[in-house]
Amino acid sequence: MLNKYDVGDRVSAQDAEILRDALALHPDAAAKIGCGVDSFSVRSADYGTKCFWINRPDGSTEKFSFRACIYG
Repeated sequence: MLNKYDVGDRVSAQDAEILRDALALHPDAAAKIGCGVDSFSVRSADYGTKCFWINRPDGSTEKFSFRACIYG
């Protein structure tokens, strides 16, 4: 899923539903979700890679690894 988006793209509503379910499995889900999830986007990450970012209603953002959601 990540590879179909470019850096700066907002994740579609359909893909966001999948990410919400995956995020619930993240070991630090409560901290990552914080005050809630408004949307997801793709932004730059470490070492020139890209990753999913949580965009919260208060304007704050947090990156998360989908691998952590899968493998804990």
